[in-house]
Amino acid sequence: MPALNRIAAFAPDMTAWRRHLHAHPELGLACHDTAAFVAARLREIGVDEIQEGLAETGVVAVIHGTGPGPVTGLRADMDALPILEETGASWASTVPGRMHACGHDGHTAMLLGAARYLAETRAFRGTAVLLFQPAEETIGGGRLMVEGGVMERFGIEEVYAIHTDPVTPLGRFSTRAGPIMAAVDDFEIVLTGQGGHAARPDACIDPIPAALALGQALQTIVSRNADPLAGIVVSLTVVEAGSATNVIPERARLAGTVRTFDARLRDTAERRLREIVAGQAASYGVTAHIDYDRSYPPTVNHAEQAGFAADVAREVAGAAGVDDDVAPVMGAEDFSYMLEARPGAYVKLGQGPGASVHHPKFDFNDEAAPLGATFLARLIERRHGTAAG
Repeated sequence: MPALNRIAAFAPDMTAWRRHLHAHPELGLACHDTAAFVAARLREIGVDEIQEGLAETGVVAVIHGTGPGPVTGLRADMDALPILEETGASWASTVPGRMHACGHDGHTAMLLGAARYLAETRAFRGTAVLLFQPAEETIGGGRLMVEGGVMERFGIEEVYAIHTDPVTPLGRFSTRAGPIMAAVDDFEIVLTGQGGHAARPDACIDPIPAALALGQALQTIVSRNADPLAGIVVSLTVVEAGSATNVIPERARLAGTVRTFDARLRDTAERRLREIVAGQAASYGVTAHIDYDRSYPPTVNHAEQAGFAADVAREVAGAAGVDDDVAPVMGAEDFSYMLEARPGAYVKLGQGPGASVHHPKFDFNDEAAPLGATFLARLIERRHGTAAG
């Protein structure tokens, strides 16, 4: 089954919504105009309840079916990225230095499309709760919504999300049971020695040799402290020290990220990083200060819900159009917090070849929107059943 006929019929509206959002990107929690646009469309659609202001600019819509039944949450993220757009599209960002480079405009349009269909047809029991969240790219709007009690407040029993995938053919769905996205931790290390003239290193405590040794030593976390088959990345992405050829600097700064799928390995990586920093600092006679920030946990799909989502996807894309054991990736996603709070699954939808996400030439493929909206709508109908069935 391709896109539902009714959804295909209003696909041009979804394209218009998406391109409006693309042209007016907002960052982090400050998705005020985006939230207002979403709420206005939901009122036109005729949902039963709209709650605004969750996680500052999050919007929740409630659609009741034709009788008592399950309560399922469907989530879309709304925020953009601080990137200067280079698509050249007529609907390109009107805000210099901001763009929808991760498809959140498309995610929002797909969920609005599913909302329109579900509100019109009501061919399901129970309640669909639509979660439009800000700040996926920054501090975790999903976390803030969960901490604000959204699951309890609306009685959500299971929760699902869909994300565009620019490396997969158009219309191909992929998911898996277990970890599908990694945990992300960021670190900053400041090494402090004693600066002075580069001609007198004996009168200084040079932090640069310590920084160079430390950068290499950190890689032993992956090569010597983790199972060779385990998924872990330790990337040193910032090394800063000095400003003149004849000056030994007082300080050196290193920063980077750690990505893991397993909670115990995550703990091991942090512990070993701290031990290695302390050891290297002592060895080179410098002092070390570490800021270690644990951000999003791994995105872990629940087995039963991932299997169900894959079955629904097969209705839309056929058996050949679904990969239900896709390889996990080291990117992170704050839908992880919702999956910690409730059973559910995270699903990717191929949009065909093109620039990857977080690239200045990325753009969501509007042809994918009716398929994504159909998947979300059918997920509700399949899980909830009809009033008569």
